Parts: sequence; structure tokens; C-alpha cells
Amino acid sequence: MTPQLNRRSFLRNTGMAAAAFAVTRPWLNSAARTISPNEKLNVAAIGFGGVGASNVRNSSDENIVALCDLDLGRCGGTIKQQPKAALYTDFRKMLDEQKDIDAVIIATPDHSHAYIAMECMRRGKHVYVQKPISHSVFEARILTESAHKYKVTTQMGNQGHSGEGIRQVTEWIAAGLIGKVREVHTWTNRPIWPQSLEMDRPSESQNAPEGMDWNQWCGPAAFRPYHASYHPGKWRAWCDFGTGSLGDMGCHIIDPAFMALNLRYPESVEGNVSTVYETFGKKTSGKHESYPRSSIVRFKFPARGDMPPVTLTWWDGGLMPQRPDELEEDMPFGDPNGGCLFIGDKGKLVCGCYGLNPRILNLELREVAKKMEKTIPRIPGNSSGHEKDWIRACKGGIAASSNFDYSGPLSEMVLMGNLASRFPDRKLLWDGAKMEVTNDKGANAYVRREYRKGFELGA
Repeated sequence: MTPQLNRRSFLRNTGMAAAAFAVTRPWLNSAARTISPNEKLNVAAIGFGGVGASNVRNSSDENIVALCDLDLGRCGGTIKQQPKAALYTDFRKMLDEQKDIDAVIIATPDHSHAYIAMECMRRGKHVYVQKPISHSVFEARILTESAHKYKVTTQMGNQGHSGEGIRQVTEWIAAGLIGKVREVHTWTNRPIWPQSLEMDRPSESQNAPEGMDWNQWCGPAAFRPYHASYHPGKWRAWCDFGTGSLGDMGCHIIDPAFMALNLRYPESVEGNVSTVYETFGKKTSGKHESYPRSSIVRFKFPARGDMPPVTLTWWDGGLMPQRPDELEEDMPFGDPNGGCLFIGDKGKLVCGCYGLNPRILNLELREVAKKMEKTIPRIPGNSSGHEKDWIRACKGGIAASSNFDYSGPLSEMVLMGNLASRFPDRKLLWDGAKMEVTNDKGANAYVRREYRKGFELGA
């Protein structure tokens, strides 16, 4: 018999009424220009030398009016593609001078996401922010609250959230196909850059790329001399700048579980990491320069409505859960970037990174799934669907699928995993509502970062 799922029970079970697929119009800000669906949005980008280039390309049906990056030497391809866009190296100057900007793509290194996004929102600009939306738990919370305060449309750059796979996973679990889920495993092949708790910061300094303002690049983090170990690309490894393997891929890979299981705040987080020998028998202060080469992080969540408590385990650095016996030998376990395994009391379900290619590991249940009605709205478009979803919301459409009401708590969860990895010799008890580690003052100090003068977050 095919499980039935009406819309009301689906919304109740998955929490969608208050999250990504709200069908009300997004908040309109008196400081933001009201735009009709047929009018083009004036879009700017801050950070377009890396993944930001694809975000700009996927938004190029709109007016790309300004491009800002601290290292324009790496941005030549996008500059050629957008010859009418004004070029800047200072995002504040861009916001001061370009009065026509409606919306901003922010694809800078993780440590500067929050303070740039906050400045844009404060000025009434809609924001698309790469994942995770912040560097610390506190920043994710304040950005989520500020999106309402400034009445702007938001989206995090976890593009799989606009895909088909995550919707299939959510529909199948909500329909009870694999039963109650009490255990989930997620994993990635990251890091694919040099990273280890034993890494020390470089002792020598080098010359920054020509024309690059390294002080501005350091932003809210404590200043240190330029070195190629940080830029370009390798900043993800360093605790002051990046968010490690979890920050790079967690918002993609954990996303299907976060949505399908209606997760929010964990009640405890415990990290096990590749060991620094000096910490044996000691309590670490958490003052590491770099993230671990590999880690296992366990998140425990309480019951949510009629969903039971669940443990979600994160694996990285080449570590993985055991391959399920039920998975056919010729079928991949996830994909090269990682995957997600749901273990229910009636069956198992596996998908790849971004929720791609979900597969129920039971032939009979798999056939039932093929006949199920689609209950979650699909996002039009293919590879550019996630950016276009945000653009439609900026023009008064339904709320963007990964707006900060959804992606803010997801970012908080991912960043709590990094916090646990800083303090790997204990279980951290978490009060999500109060945003507080209740059993460790040392760990609690990392919930909110200290800001360098001139780069404060504000509100």
C-alpha cells in the first residue's frame, strides 16, 4: 500500500510552514526598491574570484552593475563577461557610490561573510551569502534576526537545497517509507587542501598580490602578515579565516537530513579528531591555528513532534561510516564529494552530496517511492536554479528556499560541530535558545568571536 501524505501533515512533520517554503511574500523593506517580476534586478557581487564567479554567471540574466574583489588579478574571466559592471576593491565604497544596487552576492572567505552581509542588509540590500553564512554561531543567529529587522530577502549558497534530490528524500521520510529515523551518517572527502591541528602559522611574510589590500582581507580577524598559505584558496584550513571541512561541505551534505528530519538545535555535540599528542591528559584551550586533518562529530537532537530523538554523525578526512550490507555492490555509496545515510526502523536511504541520486535500499520500498505524489514545490531551473530562486524572491515571489530562517540554524549546527572539534575531549551540552554551552565556559567563549577595530559586526 502506498503511504499517503496530505499537505497539512507534511508541513507539520517537516516544519516547512516556518522555514524554507513559506508561500507568503517576502518582507519588503522601505529602504529597498520595489521591483516587479518583469523588471531586472540590479545585482552586485563581493568576492567573485572563486565560487562567486559561478554565482554571478547564474545571475547574469539580471543587471550585473558592480563587481568587488580585493584581488582583481584572479577575476579576469568574470570581468570580461561583465564589461558594463563597475569595478571596486572596497565594498563600502561600492555601496556608497552605487546607489542603484538592489541585491548583493557575497562569496568572500568565511570569516568576512557576516560583517559584509550585515552592512549590506543595513543598507536595505537583499543578500545571497555563500555557505556557511557566518564564521561563528552568534553571527549566524544575528544575521537571521537582522534579515527580519531590515526586511530583506536572503539566500545561502547551498545550491543543492533547490534541487530535486533533497525534496525526494524529505517526501519519502515524511511518508514513513523507511520508518522512524534515529541514526544518520554524513561524510565528505574534505579536506583537499593542507590542514592539520599541528600546523603552525608561517613565520615569514610574503608580498601580497599587486594591488591587494591585505589588511582589508584579514577583516574582522586579527591581522597577520600575508602568506600564500592563506590566499588564494587555502584559507579554509585556518581557524581565523575558514570553517574547515565542515564549513566547506556540511551545509551541502547535512542539508537533506536537516530538512527531512526537521532538525534545529542539537542538545549535545561531541567531536573526535586526529590527535595532537601534546593534548593527551589535558583539557585543550581550543586555541588551534588549523582544523583537524580528520574528525568524527556526533550531534544529538531531541524528539521533534512525532519524530524520535536522532543522532547525526559527521565524518571527514577520509573517514566514513560502514557501507550498508543492503547496498548493491555495483552501486556507489554517496559520491566522490560525500554522502548521507539515513537508518530507519523499516529501511535505509542513501544519497550523495547535495542530496543527489537518493536511493532507498529496499527494492519493494523503492518501487513504492516511484509512485508517490510530489508534495513539495519544485524550484524551476537547472544549475542556476538556486540563484534564480533568490532573484524571484527579491522581486516579490515566494520566500527563497534557503533563506536565513532555514539556513541560519543549519549554519549554526555546522559551526557547533567545529566548536566541538576545538574541544575534542568532552561532550558539549548546548542550549540553543540561549545560544550557550552550558557545561564548559572555555568552549562557550568561542560561540562569539572577538572583532578587530573597524570590522565590528554591529546590528
